[in-house]
Amino acid sequence: MRRFILKRLFWSILTLWSIVTITFIIMHSIPGDPFAREGTMPEAVYQNLKSHYNLDEPLLVQYALYLKQVILFDFGPSLKSTTLTVNDYIEKGFPVSFHLGAQALIFAIAMGLILGVIAALNRNKWQDYLSMVLAIIGISVPSFILASFLINFLAVEWGIFPVATWQSWKHTVMPTISLAMLPMAFIARLMRSSMLEVLSQDFMVTAKAKGLDRGFILVKYGIRNAILPVVTVLGILAANLITGSFIVESIFGIPGIGELFVKGIFNRDYPVILGATIFYSAILILLILIVDIAYTWIDPRIKITGESK
Repeated sequence: MRRFILKRLFWSILTLWSIVTITFIIMHSIPGDPFAREGTMPEAVYQNLKSHYNLDEPLLVQYALYLKQVILFDFGPSLKSTTLTVNDYIEKGFPVSFHLGAQALIFAIAMGLILGVIAALNRNKWQDYLSMVLAIIGISVPSFILASFLINFLAVEWGIFPVATWQSWKHTVMPTISLAMLPMAFIARLMRSSMLEVLSQDFMVTAKAKGLDRGFILVKYGIRNAILPVVTVLGILAANLITGSFIVESIFGIPGIGELFVKGIFNRDYPVILGATIFYSAILILLILIVDIAYTWIDPRIKITGESK
């Protein structure tokens, strides 16, 4: 186990370094300047700003300085703010995005698994058709369309939930549903296919022939084996949800990390874009590592060794 974790950590660090390097190169290859010179900005002020943020240094020097900051988990100051650093932005926005994303993830997993299992156990019956119709709607309808629909009916027409902002649990309901529908639909379809395959296996037939309780067979042997493909994608799904959705956060006026990233792109704020990208990538890599380790708990047949299979 220790060797496996150390090996995964090494490759995780190497992957993160590659992301940092590629993102840095791409950002500095885009034509333009974060301090777009206007007629009112004196040349001396412009040069002083570039010097203050090390933008007048050679690219390799800028890269070395930034890599040092990343190692210290210091993403530097924002180019467009005189008081806040990138770390301040992340500390302010991530808890909100994490709250929304975690809530959406729990909803998506719970409803996706339930719909998938119900559809598999009632194949070609109305329960199966209804579950898959909901899944198709979740995959087909974009989140911004669903968000607009929920706002129009649940907020404007019926007045059940508030329209926007982020204050109480009522403000989380509509963005949670909007954010969770796509992963919920994906999990439901994946769980249905996997569950149908497991139900046809010999060990399931043998367990039924032994007269074991149907619920015990379903949980112990059915769901536990069928859930493996779902666990495979949970790392990416969790990272996408927890780090926030740009569109959903913008529609509902949620001050999360998605807003930070969008503003950074519009303002050509290099430290903000790099910091948000690295932060997102680190969470994604960490969650994938956790999913890999969780495999051995879900299915003991999967052995962790130092060999590549």
